Amino acid sequence: MTLIEGVILGAIQGFTEFLPVSSSGHLVLMQEILGIKNPGNEFEILLHVGTLCSILLVFFKDIKEIVLTLSSKETQNFLFYLTIGTLPAVVIGLGLKDSMEALFDNIFAVGFALIVTGITLMSSHYFKQTGREHSLVTSFLIGIAQAIAIIPGISRSGMTISFALFLGLGSKQAAKFSFLLAIPVISGAGLLMALDMNDGSNIDVSTSLAGLITSFCVGFISLKWLLGWLEHGKFHYFGVYCFFIGTLTLVI
Repeated sequence: MTLIEGVILGAIQGFTEFLPVSSSGHLVLMQEILGIKNPGNEFEILLHVGTLCSILLVFFKDIKEIVLTLSSKETQNFLFYLTIGTLPAVVIGLGLKDSMEALFDNIFAVGFALIVTGITLMSSHYFKQTGREHSLVTSFLIGIAQAIAIIPGISRSGMTISFALFLGLGSKQAAKFSFLLAIPVISGAGLLMALDMNDGSNIDVSTSLAGLITSFCVGFISLKWLLGWLEHGKFHYFGVYCFFIGTLTLVI
């Protein structure tokens, strides 16, 4: 993989990580188009770490407020719900790690997964917000959605926000929970990647750094953009795109 290819993949990761179109699915498709042979998902996880940093920046005030109010019951409940939402992805991610990595090399599986994402996003338009508050049940179900999104082609933000909307949560509440929920999962995946790299990595340092920085910068912009789209009720528009790209992938 060249430096330019690393930058291209970093930009794609940053642009698609927060937009509900599946960053992992687009990375697989772009590597296929560019003819990049990079078995497994080591580089993809590295790019996810870049976009994780953009989450920390965009939601810095929210994270700061959580830290400063750790003694309050409301904050403790919220952290408990985040923990419950994280567990399904941890269990499935560790238990099916090898199986999930194999899917990153299966373009047809990615195409089918993109279609599933598209249908889910389009369906979210028909569920009305009821002002429901987070609970043990909603947190666990949103966590299940995040666990499903380990499959490349299934959008993490798309699935978690859609499920939150299905359950009656408001759009701002759904987005905040979704992206804060990503922090422990992406951090854990990055840690596992670092441990695996002790056995030898096929990622060039300069290419990795270029991809990391690019995914961070583009990710920051796309996350701010998505939050604006959510406020205007246009979230489901991305479903049409995912359905089209997924179908095109299977046909071609």
